[in-house]
Amino acid sequence: MQIKILRSETGTHQSYTLPAGEIPLLNALVYIKETQDATLTFSAGCRASVCGTCAVRVNGREELACAYKVKPGDVIEPLQYHPVLRDLKVDKDKAKETLQKGTTWLHRTQETTLTHEDEKRTEKQTDCILCDSCYSACPVFAVNPDFLGPFTLTRAYRYNMDKRENAPKEIIDAIQTNGVWDCTLCGECTAVCPKGIDPKMDITMLRGESVKHGYSDPSFTSQSFGTPDFGGGGFGFNPNEGF
Repeated sequence: MQIKILRSETGTHQSYTLPAGEIPLLNALVYIKETQDATLTFSAGCRASVCGTCAVRVNGREELACAYKVKPGDVIEPLQYHPVLRDLKVDKDKAKETLQKGTTWLHRTQETTLTHEDEKRTEKQTDCILCDSCYSACPVFAVNPDFLGPFTLTRAYRYNMDKRENAPKEIIDAIQTNGVWDCTLCGECTAVCPKGIDPKMDITMLRGESVKHGYSDPSFTSQSFGTPDFGGGGFGFNPNEGF
């Protein structure tokens, strides 16, 4: 069978032939590099869907190369919104900088007892492997490259809900600009997460937490709503006239 890979040198898709059979994409990339094209470049790590290093786009959808099974005609491309270093290898430094901007850590810890229920509340968010799949799938970056992004906001939610955090408002303060209100809640991030995390819901919950701390959606507060003219103008309704 054949697959196509976007090559950075030419900016075009190059076809490669693979043996028949269902194999992980990462194995296929290694096979191509060893037998057909030693210049093919990609990233890999644990091979167990734990490190997140091998994330790429397959047919326009983000996948972990070590977990995805190759199919005939697949088109493999690098993650979106990342500088491409070569072929499928991208620079993730800028994406990871959003973690610092979002201050995604415990700010002021306090002694407390954590129950099993407390741990379960943020267990799923803690599973994030920072593969950048959600970052690549998020359409907001096409119009706002300074958006904090799904994995950063998920991590902000994880620490905001941590009972050991004694200053949750500091986390909420840090995600107001280019943060929770910039998300379109399209759910693309949730759809591609290899760990089953739901950043869309985390962001929705953070919006609720933001309201508790006195914030509101700036797109609503910046709108100006005029007063209807009930004298025949505005909505064209005159209360003195019959229907």
